[in-house]
Amino acid sequence: MHGLQRTRKTPTVTGIVFILIGMALTGGGAWLIALGGSLFYAIAGLGIVLTGALLIARRRSALWLYALVVAGSVLWSISDIRFDWWPLAARLDVIFPLGLWLLTPWVTRGLDNGNRSPSRASTLPLWGASLLSIVVLGIGLCSDYHDIDGSLPAAVAAAASLPSNDDKQPDEDWRDYGRTQFGQRYSPLKQITPANVKNLKVAWTFRTGDLPGKNDPVETTFEVTPIKVNDTLYLCSQHQRLFALDARTGKLRWSYDPKVQDNPTFQHLTCRGVSYHETVAGALNADGTPAPTDCPRTIFLPVNDGRMIALDADSGKPCESFGEHGTLNLQVGMGEHTPGFYEPTSPPIVSDKILVVAGAVIDNYSTREPSGVIRGFDIHTGKLVWAWDSGAQDENALPSATHTYTNNSPNSWMTASYDPKLGLVYMPMGVQTPDIWAGNRTALAERYSSALVALDINTGKRVWSYQTVHHDLWDMDLPSQPTLADLPTANGVVPAILQPAKTGNLFVLDRRTGVPIVPAPERPVPQGAAPGDRTSPTQPFSELTFRPEAKLTGADMWGATIFDQLACRITFHRLRYEGTFTPPSLQGTLVFPGNLGMFEWGGIAVDPTRNIAIANPMAIPFVSTLIPRGPNNPSAPNDAHPSGTENGVQPMYGTPYGVDLHALLSPVGIPCMRPPWGYMAGIDLTTKKIVWMHKNGTIRDSSPIPLPFKLGVPTLGGPMTTAGGVTFLTSTLDYYIRAYDVTTGEQLWQDRLPAGGQSTPMTYAIDGQQYVITAAGGHGSFGTKIGDYVIAYKLSN
Repeated sequence: MHGLQRTRKTPTVTGIVFILIGMALTGGGAWLIALGGSLFYAIAGLGIVLTGALLIARRRSALWLYALVVAGSVLWSISDIRFDWWPLAARLDVIFPLGLWLLTPWVTRGLDNGNRSPSRASTLPLWGASLLSIVVLGIGLCSDYHDIDGSLPAAVAAAASLPSNDDKQPDEDWRDYGRTQFGQRYSPLKQITPANVKNLKVAWTFRTGDLPGKNDPVETTFEVTPIKVNDTLYLCSQHQRLFALDARTGKLRWSYDPKVQDNPTFQHLTCRGVSYHETVAGALNADGTPAPTDCPRTIFLPVNDGRMIALDADSGKPCESFGEHGTLNLQVGMGEHTPGFYEPTSPPIVSDKILVVAGAVIDNYSTREPSGVIRGFDIHTGKLVWAWDSGAQDENALPSATHTYTNNSPNSWMTASYDPKLGLVYMPMGVQTPDIWAGNRTALAERYSSALVALDINTGKRVWSYQTVHHDLWDMDLPSQPTLADLPTANGVVPAILQPAKTGNLFVLDRRTGVPIVPAPERPVPQGAAPGDRTSPTQPFSELTFRPEAKLTGADMWGATIFDQLACRITFHRLRYEGTFTPPSLQGTLVFPGNLGMFEWGGIAVDPTRNIAIANPMAIPFVSTLIPRGPNNPSAPNDAHPSGTENGVQPMYGTPYGVDLHALLSPVGIPCMRPPWGYMAGIDLTTKKIVWMHKNGTIRDSSPIPLPFKLGVPTLGGPMTTAGGVTFLTSTLDYYIRAYDVTTGEQLWQDRLPAGGQSTPMTYAIDGQQYVITAAGGHGSFGTKIGDYVIAYKLSN
């Protein structure tokens, strides 16, 4: 008796659930239709509502009707996104399981008042539709529309005749941020190969003890790439504490704490690395006088409160002859001195005479912020030799009693590159802040915004510049160290510079002149800036790019379920979006590639013997919404300082608007754009073509349930590659170090990290053994687990 009552109740309860689900889809679908979007959700919702009503009436026709809903959903999904698995799953992950539930005895026996057993004919259509779903989902699992398969070339025969970068360091060392100041992130070591990389094991682990504190900003990050000189590693932590480690064992030799005066108003708290300089016998200062001898081997440490410190590489003691007892005050000559507004976060460039220093400037706070001036100091004494102020009428004017550097001039926050033969240092430039409003920018400030600039390292004179974004309203600055390589072309070997951009473009220029080697023609872009601003009619588009050619559509929106997928489609259609470079708006603009960029500070790795590059592009749309001044957006600060973050509402004081910047996420916090969101890619620099590209990384550490689904996730950090044919990466949203076959991009090995690995790995050798080392300390705004680990791997016996 109780079983019969339960059987009769099940269709009724199921029908109520169907009606509620159907009403949600119908309501959301009607909203989407009103915005010009797909009809599917409203139609499917009505079908589910009617199915629910028939279930409550205990009619077997409910099964027939729902078979139409399932089959229609499958066919629509194929027409919408083909057989792409993850978008298919988001469209069918509710509709398909509901169909299977209707086929259970608890439902079918309760239909027609339970007076007769279910007939095969009444369930056959729904079984057929369910089978169709299974087949289509199975095809989706076996399909991959986003990967590119191919093989990169082996070492070229002419490689030995290509010009060198005059790198005199031993193969076993890694003496600069990018191993050399060419920024190639390439090591000639060959011990680790695709055949034996699976045998890598942890050799040692060092804990810095430096973790975020209560006064630290959200953007507290452990992004360091260590350097290795002889038998010692040098690295810095979040609070710019410097550690010298034994390269064999990871044991601490000495440390130095600059006692950075940080507080929550700092926008960043990070140190990506340090620089090394070795003074040769008889060296001269920049002015021709004999160089001091107290620090024959020097480590230069950037400190986020506006200092540059020179330390003896052997003892860790400050170099007394440099600056004021080893310290340069980089605030000298600045018109603004607010702590945390000017922050050197990346290692400086060194030559035999000049130390080139640049720094980050707080984003989107006001029109009165420190200068982005780039300066050349005497490498031995710290005396100012030259300045290049990108926003000044006289670019090389030095500070005086009547002159300070130009407030808000575009800065260069990432490590530069240096060609000693040409005597040129290459500066990847940012945009004048506030980044998202340009109505009051001067022509002087616009000249070098988001440009690559070549300076004479001895004089600071500009030799050439190449602008990658005109009148930048999207913070599409140059985020990574340029890479120098000598590339074969139809006109012979050309000294080239490769500059990744947030837009996904990879600009390839002659580094002598700044003339493109790979064409980058100007194309028309969307117009119609917010009142008081303007847009450039065209922008340069490199022909070597990861930027998607097709515009995003509603079909590209995604979600964990059909409900948040629908919500993402509604959000998409509510935003202004006309393709790349759609201007910011009061309505809210979809920015894709997003403000995070397709390339970030990790840059690319280049193997100069094979003329190939390895990259880790990503793709996450952002939303940029201008906020007019009003009660909740005052025109001047009502507190002492800004909050230390780059996301959310940014005040942009001194302009007519604030701005709300954030990633385009679904209601449950996952990206609205369908995956993949991150890749590994291989580029043939002879043909200038992308040869292979594979989605990279899992959602294990970013989903509520730790499922290792390989969706391809965003990265912060970059790749490192080796002559052994193996590339390493640790910067994914999940906590792994991974190794890849350089030729095909196949993942060969991975190891679990104890925290987020938002850093770029390096490699070195000592005592005949090759090590791979990475920092695993997490990233505040990226949301990865915080830690203080430095981990070294080597081949097991």
